[in-house]
Amino acid sequence: MSMIDVVTVGSTYEDILRKQAATVADIDEKIVRLTTAMIESLEIHKGIGLAGPQVNEQLRLFVTHAQDDIPRVFINPEIIMTSDDIVPYEEGCLSIPGVWADVMRPAEITIQAWNEKGRPFTIDAHGILARVIQHEYDHLRGRLFIDRIEEKKRERLMKVYLKNIG
Repeated sequence: MSMIDVVTVGSTYEDILRKQAATVADIDEKIVRLTTAMIESLEIHKGIGLAGPQVNEQLRLFVTHAQDDIPRVFINPEIIMTSDDIVPYEEGCLSIPGVWADVMRPAEITIQAWNEKGRPFTIDAHGILARVIQHEYDHLRGRLFIDRIEEKKRERLMKVYLKNIG
């Protein structure tokens, strides 16, 4: 599988970005090929995270490659702990290219998931890794980062974005 296209807001397939992703029933060769292609696409697009719905796959999985961290695959993830410390950070998204905004999220999280080999794991994440995990986890629930910002700012940003792509 080669690089796969990223679904963007305003595109034909944008509705998938607003749907709940389905549980991955079996971590088979198709899932391995998909996550490998997602990591390759992430590198090409110079992103740090990419979720199944963003590549038109309504599946509960995402990949990350945050700064100095290794590329990671999260299948059927569940965030089981978030810190009380909430911090801002400027986020963007491959599905809304060119749009950036400060988003408040917990500084630390604990997540459980399965990797591409079908092995369960748990990670305590902080900093940029915690941020990207939460951002991608939102995609699995049909949420975009712009849903977490003030309504008037979101409307302004999306108006400019949609004008630029139209």
